[in-house]
Amino acid sequence: MNIHSVLPELEERFLRYVQIDTQSDEFSTTTPSTAKQWDLLRLLADELRGLGVADVRVTDYGTVLGTIPATLPAQDLPTVAFLAHVDTAPAFPGAGVKPIVHRSYDGRPIVLPDDPSQVLSPAVSPPLAKKIGEDIVTASGATLLGADDKAGVAIVMTLAAELLRHPELPHGPVRVAFTPDEEIGRGVHPDLPADLAADVAYTLDGGDTGAITYETFSADKAVVTITGVSAHPGTAKGKMVNALSLAARLLETLPTHTRTPETTEGREGFLHCYQIEGNVAQAQLYFLLRDFELEGLQSHADLLRQACAVVAADAPAARIECTITSQYRNMRYWLVNDMRPVELAQQACRLVGIEPFDDPVRGGTDGSRLTELGVPTPNIFTGMHEVHGPLEWVSLHDMARATAVCLHLAQLWGQAPRRRA
Repeated sequence: MNIHSVLPELEERFLRYVQIDTQSDEFSTTTPSTAKQWDLLRLLADELRGLGVADVRVTDYGTVLGTIPATLPAQDLPTVAFLAHVDTAPAFPGAGVKPIVHRSYDGRPIVLPDDPSQVLSPAVSPPLAKKIGEDIVTASGATLLGADDKAGVAIVMTLAAELLRHPELPHGPVRVAFTPDEEIGRGVHPDLPADLAADVAYTLDGGDTGAITYETFSADKAVVTITGVSAHPGTAKGKMVNALSLAARLLETLPTHTRTPETTEGREGFLHCYQIEGNVAQAQLYFLLRDFELEGLQSHADLLRQACAVVAADAPAARIECTITSQYRNMRYWLVNDMRPVELAQQACRLVGIEPFDDPVRGGTDGSRLTELGVPTPNIFTGMHEVHGPLEWVSLHDMARATAVCLHLAQLWGQAPRRRA
């Protein structure tokens, strides 16, 4: 596949998708967490049907599934799936996205028009320096772009179209899937592995050219609930126990120069307070616990519980509860037992002329949970960078390269007989 042949299609799809607001909401109890995600999910289902994808359905948990039948006669070939998530992060506005295509990027700083203080440049985002001459897409400065993960959505849709346009390409059964709520850790419903019915899968949710991820953070979430004693402030002496003051004290008790996102990098984990809400009577603090190793994850939990105990000891009239729940685990724990999904992704990169590299992700993907549930799911690059903020950008040329990698992957799995249990 010549990557230039799919550039117009990728661009048209991507620009359309990012203008559909699909932010997820961690505090919602619905599935998907926001009704607006259905807008894109249903559109994608209709587009798959229009392409001629078979067995298209939308599950009650908000995942779109479809099948591209095998072109090889063999009956015992592995089924490979390609996934992307439709939601965007709640961290920054995602409505009213105005995508801007910067043709043949010339290396100079890009001033985003709706907020001229937002300036994208190689100094701010070093991978941009490698994209001279490529078509770069940004938002206008006031919103997310939504390349995370609508770049992946556009790639998977274009992959489906290419496979159906070229029945001469030899491949086994291919499944495509679009999930909701990945950004809030709820993208993989317990029914998804069975409904996906794939032997191996790949998420299109990665960054720089050639990045093949088979290692992610392990993740827990913690909620600390502080129940104080409310009293009229005019007569509060000796009575009031201000839950907000105790919340501030808890944060002061935790280390601020280590173990936070802004002070860690590489393989260092962190403990991150990302939201506080409440009043004098009760406050809640929400934490992300992240580490590549389970021992590190446990140490973050222990530190948080110890800090809660210290604050509680000085405020016996208050009640402090710390609840920690598991979110996902490092996919490496399972993939190291069979590296074939990773090795074939690396081989596919080389067939496109890209040297692959291992990219341990300081985060997670739907593949983290899918791998844990028995479907090995490495992550493939899309070309997106500076995600979750106004300087988010993507290279359309990288999206085309990722599409080509996936086309080769589908064919490589067509040469790989299914392994017997």
